Amino acid sequence: MKYSEDVYCPFGGFRHLSNITDENWTFKEGNSKENGILINYIRHTYEKLDRENKIFISEDKSYSIFNTGLFNAYYQPIYAYLVPNKRANEGKATWVIDKFGTSYDLMGNGISNYELPERANYFEEPSLLIFDTNCQINIQFEHILKDPKNVERLPDEVKNSPYLINIFTGAVQTMINQVTANYKLAVPQFYKGRIQLLLPLCLSNKKKPDVALVVTKTSDGKFYQGHTCLTMNMAYNNSRLIAKPESNWLKI
Repeated sequence: MKYSEDVYCPFGGFRHLSNITDENWTFKEGNSKENGILINYIRHTYEKLDRENKIFISEDKSYSIFNTGLFNAYYQPIYAYLVPNKRANEGKATWVIDKFGTSYDLMGNGISNYELPERANYFEEPSLLIFDTNCQINIQFEHILKDPKNVERLPDEVKNSPYLINIFTGAVQTMINQVTANYKLAVPQFYKGRIQLLLPLCLSNKKKPDVALVVTKTSDGKFYQGHTCLTMNMAYNNSRLIAKPESNWLKI
C-alpha cells in the first residue's frame, strides 16, 4: 500500500507530532517545507510497517493504529490513531490520522495495550549498521561524475572545475582514512529496502562535508560499492528513517 493513497494527515497533526517529539524536523533553507523531514519519515515508516504487517485495523474497521517509531520527552512510544475518511468514496485517502499519542493518550479512545503494534524493524542484520574497516570501498567514478543528477549535487566550484576527478579522488581517499580511523563516521540509511552507509565527502572545504557518498556492502560481505552521492538534506532524510543521526557531520 502507498501512504498517499491510504492516509491523510491534517497539517496540524504533523505540527503536534513535531512538538511532542521535541525534535527539529525542518531544514534551515528558507524555502523548506515545515516539518518536511517528519512528513517524509511518516510516509516511509507507514509503508515499511505495511510490508511487515504491523498496522493494526480493528475488526469493524472503525479505527487503525500504527507505531510511529518515535518517542516523547519521557521516552514513551508515540502511536498514530486513524479513523475512516468520510471522503474516501471521492477518491481520497482511506484513513485520516485523528491523533498522535502515547498508550495513555489512546486509552481515552478505548484502546488497550494488546492492540498497540510494534515499530518497524531495521535491525535484521545489525552488522550492516556498522562500517567494516576490513572492507575495501570500490567507487563507481563514472556514474558519480558523469551522471547529470549526481554532478548537480556537487558544489558549483567543484563540478565546474577542470580538476574535478582529482578533487573527488582526493576527497574519497581522505574519507577512507577518516572512516578507517573512526568507523562511527559512517551513518546508516534505509533506501529501497536496503541498509546502506553514508560517508562524508569534503570537496570544497576540508572541514565541512559537501555531499554524502552512499556505499552498499556486497553480498559476500567483502567489499563496499560506492555508487552515488547525496546532498546533505537527502542524506539526513534517509538516515532519519532509522534513527536521529548523532554524527557531527550530518546535522540540520
